[in-house]
Amino acid sequence: MEHKNHRTKLITSGLLMALILSSLDQTVVSTAMPTIARDLGGLSLYGWVFSIYMLTTTTTMPIYGKLCDLFGRKKLFLTGLFIFLAGSVLCGLAKNMLLLVIFRGVQGLGAGSQMPVAFTIVADIYPREKRGKFQGLFWSIFALSSIVGPVVGGFIVQYWYWGRIF
Repeated sequence: MEHKNHRTKLITSGLLMALILSSLDQTVVSTAMPTIARDLGGLSLYGWVFSIYMLTTTTTMPIYGKLCDLFGRKKLFLTGLFIFLAGSVLCGLAKNMLLLVIFRGVQGLGAGSQMPVAFTIVADIYPREKRGKFQGLFWSIFALSSIVGPVVGGFIVQYWYWGRIF
C-alpha cells in the first residue's frame, strides 16, 4: 500500500507541474506581448499569437480525450507535454511574428492534452470521494497562474530577453 501511495503522490506532483507550465504560459505571454511585438515586428499578427494557441488547444482537447482511451493516458499525456515543450522552445527562438504564431500553434497542440488527460488521470488514481479535493487543487493552479503569471512575465521582459518566458 505504501508503494501505491508514493506512486500516486509522484503522479499527482507531475500532473500539477505540467498544469502549472501550461496555465502560466497564457498569462506570462500576455504581459510580454507588447515587447515581443516590438522586437519581432508584425504587429498585424499580434492577435494571432493568442488566437492560434487557443484554437489549437480547444480543438485538440476532445481528440486527446478519445486518443487516451485508445492508447493510454500516460502515453498521450507525455506526448502532449513533449509537443508543448518543443513548441515552447521554438517560440523562444522565433525570429519573426509569423514564426511565433506558427510555433504557438505547435505549443497549443501539446497544451490541448494537459487539462483533459490530467483530470482523467486524477479520476483513475483517486477514489470517487477524493476526486473533488484534487480537482479543486488542480483548478486552483489556474487561479494562481492568473495572479502570478503577469508579474513573472513583466519581470522577465524587464530584466531578461523575452524568449525566456517560453
